Amino acid sequence: MPNGYTGNILHVDLTNGALTIENPPESFYRKYLGGSAMGLHYVLKQMKPGANPLGPENVLTMMLGVTTGAPISGQSRATFTAKSPLVDGIGDSQFGGFFPAELKFAGFDGLVVTGKAAKPVYVYINDGKAELRDASHLWGKTTSQVDEILKQELGDDKIEIAQIGPAGEKLNATASVINMANRAAGRTGMGAVMGSKNLKAIVARGKSKRLNTADAKAINNLARSGAATLDDNGDVKGLQVHGTASVLSFQNSIGTLPTRNYNEGQFEDFEPISGEVMTETILKERDTCYACTVNCKRVVETEWNGRAVEKKHGGPEYETLATFGSYCGVKDLHAVAYANKLCNEYGMDTIGVGATIAWAMECFENGVLTEAEIGFPAKFGDAEAMVRLTELIGKREGFGAVLADGSRHAANRLEKGHEYLITVKGAEAPAHMPQAKRSLSLIYAVNPFGADHQSSEHDPMIEDGAADLYMGRLKMLGFEQTQAPRSLGADKVRFALKTQQFYSFLDSCNLCQFVWGPAWTLYGPQESVDIVRHVTGWDDFSLDELMAVGERRLNMMRAFNAREGIGRAADQLPKKFYKALQGTGPTAGVALTEEEMKAAVDTYYELSGWDKATGNPTPETLKRLELDWVM
Repeated sequence: MPNGYTGNILHVDLTNGALTIENPPESFYRKYLGGSAMGLHYVLKQMKPGANPLGPENVLTMMLGVTTGAPISGQSRATFTAKSPLVDGIGDSQFGGFFPAELKFAGFDGLVVTGKAAKPVYVYINDGKAELRDASHLWGKTTSQVDEILKQELGDDKIEIAQIGPAGEKLNATASVINMANRAAGRTGMGAVMGSKNLKAIVARGKSKRLNTADAKAINNLARSGAATLDDNGDVKGLQVHGTASVLSFQNSIGTLPTRNYNEGQFEDFEPISGEVMTETILKERDTCYACTVNCKRVVETEWNGRAVEKKHGGPEYETLATFGSYCGVKDLHAVAYANKLCNEYGMDTIGVGATIAWAMECFENGVLTEAEIGFPAKFGDAEAMVRLTELIGKREGFGAVLADGSRHAANRLEKGHEYLITVKGAEAPAHMPQAKRSLSLIYAVNPFGADHQSSEHDPMIEDGAADLYMGRLKMLGFEQTQAPRSLGADKVRFALKTQQFYSFLDSCNLCQFVWGPAWTLYGPQESVDIVRHVTGWDDFSLDELMAVGERRLNMMRAFNAREGIGRAADQLPKKFYKALQGTGPTAGVALTEEEMKAAVDTYYELSGWDKATGNPTPETLKRLELDWVM
């Protein structure tokens, strides 16, 4: 048996109902490590250019990493990759929980799904064996209902389920893939791709609960060292105490909490939706992913207008508190928690749905949308309107049918409201403001699947005042000095690119970015090299090889987009980001300029080895990365 991986990739041909197992060589695993890098190999090989993202010709992959299932924090993640119905280019989304480790224990490193089933089905993987089963009785059910039905039907409450809800069945481009009824692969519409294939769920059960590793003692020592230093790392400790919601108050204090659809950087009513208040009021438990000591997941219990939010629905993350809260001007924590429940039950991306509702609210306030069109008033601050629109989107009913595919598609369909969009390549911007975090402005623009806050490190990690821990780790990536706040010169561009390549490695190996990273996390770059060595036995695995894997993934994504006609012209920020922020606080009046962005993109392309005119990887770059077969 190999170390770290099973050597089995399950191919699921839904059109013909055929399941086959591929056994790639060790060199394949070392080249890609897993995640979307491995998934992209199959997507690029098997999908023809111009494929309909909601057609049977789309190829959907779900891949683990070589470290998935190891007994250490932050490794139980899976990545979905396919052509995205939201951005019309490459789609990429991850989730954590227990499903990824369970799939590895069940004997597989990932799935490649092609075609379309004649009727709803689910894939049942049980201890090395896989089969397709009828899912007609599950179609139309919410995620918690399916969890209950399948555990009863299979007589096993230890199965793990990756599934879509009604939003995915209705092909909403904002649909996610859910596991544990509260963990989401939220972005880029991977739930809609599953729905288009009549694939309701993937069920995994492994009896061994053991991963073959090269050096179990070294892994145990690394796990212990991380747990021992957790209390000394304020950022990670904050995740344990308040979850990702711990950053909301900080974001507001520095003027980077998007408010009223990105018009302002501070929300005057931030406190009622903060992590501190959530901890003091509706938090009931802290949850975690397989073998993780951080316990960053929230479990809340409350009600809103007589409607219950139960423990099984988890709790809102920072992005959810922001998009349904400050984005919409809503200060009601219970309403936000209920909207989060709806997204988990219907299987929807909270960032995309919340930001799309905020766009609709700004359109309404400016007379672009009317009460007659929406069906009711939808002003900023109206919690009732926010919740109603969330449910309508999940059901794809009423005005929710217009909003279900995200704000860009809604604006195009209505032929108005484009001036209020906060999208890049169709993906709504998350709750980290690029006007202040300038390296993020560049990453939002050039990222292959649109605006994303987890594709690179954030500016405060290297700007003046950065902690010694951050700078000590970033030194391994070649950064010796802190940089000026709100700068976007060549040094900041290099910071953006190098940390993007590191994060791209994390998404290939499927390591959690709250545990493993280049700066603030529990483990840094050296430990990231070490965990791959300890698990696989590749003792000569190096930081250079790690960075090459990340660079390879990014170039595969850009190559896919190039085949779809997506290049430099799409690497644009919304016009709104070039307007001065309103309100008060440290970022009032701050704006990006198109000139600095153009210069930054030019520098980024040059450093990446991409053509400045097209934004596509050059043949020389692809050859260097062993990707000359791609173009």
